[in-house]
Amino acid sequence: MASSICILDALKHFRLSAVNEGGKMLNSSLLMPENTAARRAVSLNGLWGFRLDPEGKGESEAWQRKIPKADTIPVPASFNDFYTDKESRDYCGDFWYETDFHLPREWQGRKVTVRFGSAGQTSVVYLNGREITRHEGAFLPFEADITDCALYGADNHLALRLNNELCESRMPVGSTITLPDGRKFAKPGFDFFNYAGIQRNVYLTARPLEHIYDYETVSSIEGEDAEIQYRVKTMGDSEVSVSLFDPEGILVAESRGKEGVLRVRNARLWEVGNAFLYQIVIRILDKQCQLLDEYKDWIGIRTIEVKEGKILLNGSPVYLRGFGRHEDADIIGRGLSLAVQKRDFELMKWIGANCFRTSHYPYAEEIYRLADAYGILVIDEAPAVGCFPNLMGTSVKDNDETPFFGRAAAEDLKAHHLQVLEEMITRDKNHPSVFCWSLLNEPDSIHKESVPYFREVFEFARKLDPQKRPETFAMLANSLPESSTCDDFCDIICLNRYYGWYLLGGSEIIIAEKMLKEELKGWEKKAPGKPLVFTEYGADTASQVDKLPSVMWSESYQEEFLQMYHDAFDESPNVVGELIWNLCDFQTGEGITRMDGNKKGIFTRQRQPKRAAFTLRERWKSLPLDYKGGKAHDAGAGRTE
Repeated sequence: MASSICILDALKHFRLSAVNEGGKMLNSSLLMPENTAARRAVSLNGLWGFRLDPEGKGESEAWQRKIPKADTIPVPASFNDFYTDKESRDYCGDFWYETDFHLPREWQGRKVTVRFGSAGQTSVVYLNGREITRHEGAFLPFEADITDCALYGADNHLALRLNNELCESRMPVGSTITLPDGRKFAKPGFDFFNYAGIQRNVYLTARPLEHIYDYETVSSIEGEDAEIQYRVKTMGDSEVSVSLFDPEGILVAESRGKEGVLRVRNARLWEVGNAFLYQIVIRILDKQCQLLDEYKDWIGIRTIEVKEGKILLNGSPVYLRGFGRHEDADIIGRGLSLAVQKRDFELMKWIGANCFRTSHYPYAEEIYRLADAYGILVIDEAPAVGCFPNLMGTSVKDNDETPFFGRAAAEDLKAHHLQVLEEMITRDKNHPSVFCWSLLNEPDSIHKESVPYFREVFEFARKLDPQKRPETFAMLANSLPESSTCDDFCDIICLNRYYGWYLLGGSEIIIAEKMLKEELKGWEKKAPGKPLVFTEYGADTASQVDKLPSVMWSESYQEEFLQMYHDAFDESPNVVGELIWNLCDFQTGEGITRMDGNKKGIFTRQRQPKRAAFTLRERWKSLPLDYKGGKAHDAGAGRTE
């Protein structure tokens, strides 16, 4: 077998997808693992065996049975920053993980899986030397069904062959070259480090053969009361019961059947900063009303709507303030750390943020649960980044001037795009914090070749989401009111803009301000009924570096830059959101525009504030939640001290 994993074969044979209206069967549950009366989830996190495989010889030499001379490495975490040599940090190609686990004999007769929160870019899973499953993509869960091939009451050997090469037919987009010494080298089409490994939690799970594998809810509000329409998907025909409890464990609604309505009297709504959550308990019962399966989750009652240029939460306007973010931290790279995530949410709470975008990929499930609990809104973004020719100087064909979505690889890329959208929306559709889907980041959206691609992607996503949330994509700077071909697909127009940094920085910021305000007027004219949200704006800033007068990279300049944008936002009635790039400094590849990573964070990579954090806190704490919520808007109206 070739060392790299073929995306077309993987999509053909191992695609993870929900049951659709045509009856296609899901081969993997995307529900987060839980321990209930009928289920077991045992963590396999810890120290695993690890080895790089630059020659791609692992499978032919039976590394799936035992990795020779394996190093020891923690899971979950990226492997890149553990080592002190550059070759390991920048490694590109196949690499292997392994661990052993004991499977209890009493689990026999149940559906048993190994569930990965994420791994990759591409993954092949082996149990006791036998290939079990494959998956394409590094940012969403998948599981290996080991029910019929595991050893019960005995130890089992689990191995993974992963690969982190980049290409134009898989997301995120990039390319892979070969250096003169024979090493492969990844060239991302995106501005964040290509971390790799088993980066999220791994669980050994057991559930009944007749089990719940998906559910969905849609809320509506009637005065003081609410209704929750639900649909449950199971592997069987036994009766389903659904109960809803408040946080004190008091039953507030119940129903029977795979589809039905939960009627909640005096409903408590999920609000920004006031996250009231109900526990939903879904059970499968046999003919004697004995429990077959049980799944529990936390949901919120809330509605989302875009109307007359406003974003409405529970019928009331919301002004978004917050950040683009990254799963990124010292040493662990993109590895999930609940400690780091807790700190990030406390920083957002302290500064007065109420929203973030999962730039530029779906985050770990635990992060959405934190957002649900904190009452922070989330723009959930697919890993469709790098979809612009030569944006980062990484195009496979540097002289190819063909529009990105007119290239031969676009059809294969679209197949992977639809796969990850299906996985993302299936996984995240019940989170009250998720109010919008971002389907691409900074793609080619100025050529006619983009239009059919966008149409199919947007229509596909809308069919998947029972709540019909707003859809958008984050626009690159060249996608202007007069040049954009795809903004009609958006319910919310999201802009990534760097006037005053990449364009017209320093003393020319006065020209940058004029261009920014002119563009805003252009969008107000072209799309008067659509809200505008800035999903990126910011300036690289070296912490504790300053000059008087200011210069670019200084803390003073970061504050001046942000003030310029905020003045423009306050003057524009259509701007209803400001998400700064970025919450924290983060790692990128090497380059002359990057000083050991991207320094646009309002906080350092170590989660300490730059001076702008205090200025932002003063602004955001003074803005009412419904800022610009009225029919008329004057410059600066709605500010409170």
